[in-house]
Amino acid sequence: MAEKRHEALGLTDQDVLEMYRVMLSARKVDERMWLLNRAGKIPFVVSCQGQEGAQVGAAFALDRSQDYLAPYYRDVAMVMAFGMTIKELMLSAFAKADDPNSGGRQMPGHFGSKKYRILSGSSPVTTQLPHAVGTALAAKMQKKDFVTLTALGEGSTNQGDFHEGLNFAAVHKLPVITFVENNQYAISVPVSKQYACERISDRAIGYGMPGYTVDGNDPLAVYEVMKKARDRAAAGEGPTLVEALVSRLTAHSSDDDHRLYREASELETLKESDSLAKFSTYLRECGVLNDEKETAMAEEIDKLVNEGTEYAEKAAFGEPASALRHVYAEQEEN
Repeated sequence: MAEKRHEALGLTDQDVLEMYRVMLSARKVDERMWLLNRAGKIPFVVSCQGQEGAQVGAAFALDRSQDYLAPYYRDVAMVMAFGMTIKELMLSAFAKADDPNSGGRQMPGHFGSKKYRILSGSSPVTTQLPHAVGTALAAKMQKKDFVTLTALGEGSTNQGDFHEGLNFAAVHKLPVITFVENNQYAISVPVSKQYACERISDRAIGYGMPGYTVDGNDPLAVYEVMKKARDRAAAGEGPTLVEALVSRLTAHSSDDDHRLYREASELETLKESDSLAKFSTYLRECGVLNDEKETAMAEEIDKLVNEGTEYAEKAAFGEPASALRHVYAEQEEN
């Protein structure tokens, strides 16, 4: 039996089983959304496949009862770890009125929930970073104990919001963690054409904060680094920049064909780094997971995905007039 690395990190067998459940749920939701898109039933998919391990490792390192999250469009596993359900994600995919993120007003992947402390996202990339920094400033001003995590792709690190947000956070020693999920491609642009430094984390020293690069295909490695960053932020020691090297198993989105810019040899070897498969192997080697448990878990998740899909497909669309809500100033009803 393999060594239980998770116990050294303070995680129980039940904790890592729950981490795997969230990863598997996110994968099955994502796979279903691709099928629905190809069937012409939903308009758009931005996939999380391959990045679930990094997202779950990061989310589980936070205090999910009080911390805030400013995710980016791939963070399906991360928002699920914070409480978002399969049914809610499906309502968003179908753009139905009961979508808790935006009432069907935004594309899938634009997460937002006051209930789960998820800051609303928008289509321009990196805008969530200044929002997360502002939320962390509120925590410091109000002397509250929560920490904010913002996640983004490596392409976003070349936007002005990245510099402005990290600089402000460092100057004011704010409790915010910037989590870069580096999947090697900004849509179709490889990292060799995105930045000249060796690692994104190398930029941290210029802002006066610690920077770490970690194997994003290993949820426990991500958890360990993020836990230190969270403890540091909570202790009033300021922000941290964490870069997780991950594998994007799919095209950038359902409107993209990555075969046009990725070599066939790369596509053939992608599954070797799949965090879901690697974490399953680890759990089996240390006796936490077996065929019976995994089958039962998969069947339970499949049922929820089927129920969520059926519910969302039958749910009502928003009234046309509701498209104007939250756009212009509205008179309050007496």
